Parts: sequence; C-alpha cells; structure tokens
Amino acid sequence: MDATELSGRPAGRHEGRAGTVWLREEPVRNRRTTPLTRERIVAAAVALLDRHGVDGLTMRRLAERLTVTPTALYWHVTTKEDVLDLAVDEIFGEVPLPAADADWRADVRTLASGWRAAMLRHPWAPSLIGRPMLGPHVLARTEFLQAALVRAGFTGVHLAVVTRLVANYVIGAALTEATWRQTDDPEVRADARRHLVANADAYPTLIAAGHLDDGQWSDEDLFVRGLDAILATHPGS
Repeated sequence: MDATELSGRPAGRHEGRAGTVWLREEPVRNRRTTPLTRERIVAAAVALLDRHGVDGLTMRRLAERLTVTPTALYWHVTTKEDVLDLAVDEIFGEVPLPAADADWRADVRTLASGWRAAMLRHPWAPSLIGRPMLGPHVLARTEFLQAALVRAGFTGVHLAVVTRLVANYVIGAALTEATWRQTDDPEVRADARRHLVANADAYPTLIAAGHLDDGQWSDEDLFVRGLDAILATHPGS
C-alpha cells in the first residue's frame, strides 16, 4: 500500500519526487482532527535530522515524535522526500536577509556567511543542497544573491558562473567543516597535522603552507578570505 492509498488523496504527476512538494497545494485540513500542520511537521523533522541525520529520519519516527499515526502525516506530505525539501527550506529561513546595500560585496558576504553558519548548525543540510530548490526561503535568498551580483554588473553567463562559484564554495566549505566536526574527536585534526609533520620530507610544501594547522588560520578566517577572493572577480573578466 502506497502513501496515496494510506491518505486517501488522489495521485498527481508531482507526487513523491524530490523538489515537487513546492508544486502541489497543501490539502485542506479536517479541523475535527488533531491540529497537525506542515509547520509542526517541519519543526519536528529538523529536530530529528539534527539528532539522527538524513538516514535516521523515517516517517514512522517523525510520526512518533508528533504523537500521530504515520497515516496522518500523509495528509500533509507524500514521502520522506517532501519532508527533506521542507526541512532544507526551513533552515534557509534562518539565514539573515539584510536590506540591499550599496556595497554589493558586503551583501554577498553577509548572505554567504549566514548560509554557512546555518548549514554548520544543521550538518545534514549540505549534502541535500543538490535537490531541486524551489522553497520560498531558498528562492528569496537566491534572488538576493543574484540581485547583488547584477548591481555589480554581472549579466548572462558571467552572472550564472559567479552565482555558482559562490554557492558551490559555501556548500563545499560547510560540508568539509561539518564532516570534521562530526568526528566528535578534537584530536583527529591534530593527529592529521602530526602525520604531516612526521612525513615532512614527503610534504614540504604542505608543511610550509600550514596545511591543517589550526594555530595559523581558523576555518572562519579561511572562509572569509576565500569568499573575498571570489568576489574580487570583475564583470566580464
């Protein structure tokens, strides 16, 4: 029995695929039943994802957290894919969206730094960013980013390239940092640095450059400097 049979809702061509939750209308709720809302589902899902990660989120576990039956969930979401789409958009809502400033680089820097911080608070998020991103929070921040780049003079393919550079940089930085942090062992990175030092003859450039040496540069400092390097790009170059 599939989700449609369980819920009694008619099937549609946008059912059950990543990203399609935004292409369907939320069903009218039966107000005589438990006041389960999409907002409550998303809040519970984010909490479960923060604790158990993507693999640990199941519709049954989500229903248990909300003290409802799994069938009740299917009036609001069709599959786990819907839940993940909604959860990703929810954490984008945590990213500050400032008023547009005359300094386009400052706008992009504020947005990118907030995006990285949100993904580090929710380390399951970076691996899901490749999904179709059609939620209102995601689209509003993508609009803000591209509007800032357009004010700088980027158009056409150059606008697309720099947008992707910024997005991929933020996602990659957050994914790398989140992976390190999930080891739950502060000695892992120190051990990696000691390994390099012990093999200095094989890696002289890495040693000289301070690779994996947290005493020289923090992840925050390296992130900001890297972003500034990207934003040093000039339209048409």
